[in-house]
Amino acid sequence: MTDPIRVLVADDQPLLRGSFRVLIDTAPGLTAVGEAGTGAEAVESARRLHPDVVLMDIRMPDMDGIEATRRLAGSPETAATRVLILTTFDLDEYVYGALRAGAAGFLLKDTSPEVLLAGIRTVAAGESLLAPSVTRRLIAEFARLPSARPAPGPALDVLTAREREVLVLVARGLSNADIAEYLHLSHGTVKTYIGRLLSKLRARDRAQLVIGAYESGLVRAAHQPADS
Repeated sequence: MTDPIRVLVADDQPLLRGSFRVLIDTAPGLTAVGEAGTGAEAVESARRLHPDVVLMDIRMPDMDGIEATRRLAGSPETAATRVLILTTFDLDEYVYGALRAGAAGFLLKDTSPEVLLAGIRTVAAGESLLAPSVTRRLIAEFARLPSARPAPGPALDVLTAREREVLVLVARGLSNADIAEYLHLSHGTVKTYIGRLLSKLRARDRAQLVIGAYESGLVRAAHQPADS
């Protein structure tokens, strides 16, 4: 029997924290190991409890969720902990900052319980919670920000032509299955390419690959295809 996924809930609203905790504790394969009401408490609790996933609010006192995420992702002690951002807003400027800081993805607070639980399992498994439509909106937000000019990004010269091709498709929001179909590759081969990209570009997860592709100038927001 596998161990349950350990979740830390960080939100400054006690009622929401309690609701999330009850939901998690009653779901198969999940357990809530603690709560935090501020970003500083989230960092301290994660270091002490070593959760698999932190449900992280953005706007909290003492330290916001972006800085808390940055500290968790940047510390070897908590680098294995995955952060799932919960926000009231549909991709405001804070979400981009949180993903860049190392969050594995984000969900809206009014999402359904089923989607929230699935999201926890997704990020715990090492995947990023970025649907294609979310990726497109993330890129649009990135292009709007003053810092959206191409900046020194990952060294793409270490990538093969095929790896660059896969990275472009990842940045456009395609899933592994979509990439496999588009490039006429097996699903396993695509997973291998994604693994190589993560390793070569020293990216934490798929979200970081998307951001790296745009920051390096490999893909530009103006070239982003419309929703199909």
